[in-house]
Amino acid sequence: GARVLWAVRRSAAARLVRVNKAAARARALHLPAPQHTNGVRMPEINTDHLDEKQVQLLAEMCILIDDNDRKIGADSKKNCHLNSNIDKGLLHRAFSVFLFNSEEKLLLQQRSNAKITFPGCFTNTCCSHPLHTASELEEQDAIGVRRAAQRRLQAELGVPTDQVPPEEMTYLTRIHYKAQSDGVWGEHEIDYILFMQRDVDLNPDPNEIQSHCYVSKEELKEILEKAKKKELEITPWFSLIAETFLFKWWDNLHNLKQFIDHDGIHRM
Repeated sequence: GARVLWAVRRSAAARLVRVNKAAARARALHLPAPQHTNGVRMPEINTDHLDEKQVQLLAEMCILIDDNDRKIGADSKKNCHLNSNIDKGLLHRAFSVFLFNSEEKLLLQQRSNAKITFPGCFTNTCCSHPLHTASELEEQDAIGVRRAAQRRLQAELGVPTDQVPPEEMTYLTRIHYKAQSDGVWGEHEIDYILFMQRDVDLNPDPNEIQSHCYVSKEELKEILEKAKKKELEITPWFSLIAETFLFKWWDNLHNLKQFIDHDGIHRM
């Protein structure tokens, strides 16, 4: 009994020393002193100024992964997109859809100003996350990710689900990237690249998308030039993909098999 008591006292004393040291360090840095709580404290982020509908989506559970895209758990969309957590290595699974029409034009969207990360930026057709649910966790042939893409194409662009069946999406490869949106929010994802060619009906949700357009290769090159001149903004992942792989894949829309790589992850 005495030994247990001594061990408890010792660990309490050690914790007190740690807290006092942290408090001294905080005073030196003019930071608020640490709270005496047992759990890890989540940074308190004020979301009052953000769009109500988008804030509700922050409660969705994303799939946490390690650097090799192995599932290690789940966390909220909010926690996954806070730079303070990204700096500690928090990484989640995502996807980017590139949808082409029968004229081989690529559908672009401009993210609404209500979006919490990269508002107002132009980007590829649809970018989001599979959720930590049974159907979207399924990994065989990335079917879970493709189901998530079907769900988000409907939610953002109003594409009827029967027009974008998951089995018609080509899963090409994965890209690992990190990018800050502002001082608070950012992205750190392993992004599944999905290609699809299909004429679809569109009915975009203005809370998600403020504009959309189909572009030819030449028109996209003009957009990329404008982005370089800061005449408009594009998302960092779209910029990375456009500068590296996109045009090569686009030139081979009917022969994408040669580019399928499910083993490697491109570190950008």
